[in-house]
Amino acid sequence: MTILEFILSHQEYLEDLITRSTYHSNAIEGSTLTYAETYAILYNDNSFKIEGKEPREIYEAINHKKALEVVFKNLQNNKEFNERFIKKLNETINRDIKDAEGYRLVQVFIQGSEHIPPEPQKVPNLMMYYIYNYNHDEQDIFTKIAKYHIEFEKIHPFEDGNGRTGRLLLNYELLKNSLPPVVIAKEDRVKYFEFLRNNDITGLAEWLKELSTAEKERIEKFGYSI
Repeated sequence: MTILEFILSHQEYLEDLITRSTYHSNAIEGSTLTYAETYAILYNDNSFKIEGKEPREIYEAINHKKALEVVFKNLQNNKEFNERFIKKLNETINRDIKDAEGYRLVQVFIQGSEHIPPEPQKVPNLMMYYIYNYNHDEQDIFTKIAKYHIEFEKIHPFEDGNGRTGRLLLNYELLKNSLPPVVIAKEDRVKYFEFLRNNDITGLAEWLKELSTAEKERIEKFGYSI
């Protein structure tokens, strides 16, 4: 049984993974939802009342869950890693928040970063080469996902949701290779951004491998065994 098959057939771990991924990925981007609030929104826990939260944060949680489901469906159907898939992920993440389809048409800037993403007119060609190189890269899996995650965030192809989209792509590739997914915790936000800022492929690769190993130990507690 592959890890993806285990995830989709074990509801307890599926809810655990989706809730943690959603909570932490959104928190990295500034969401103020608590873990309990995130779970309540995702799984209709009516025993937990959510008050004083912006509608955007609620949509962000729901959309991230749906985007993860897009990842699972793409893998189940053995669909290609292409522009359509990446755009679909981002559109899902931004649904009812910023209904922009496709790549950005404006210049964007990354808060807290000296790097200025390329002009919007350059994005389509950059992404075409990005996807071609990604699909023809056969190096170590953790080096590969670290390299292309950093490159994706530097291109910043969308107007919003680039971080969340990029982190979903990390897990797409790991699950495709039947490796445990990773959950980058909000507490590690500074460490994570330092890897990106410094273009530290080696450091990020080693860290992602550690996170995947830690997730393997967690999955095993839910009954998974290789």
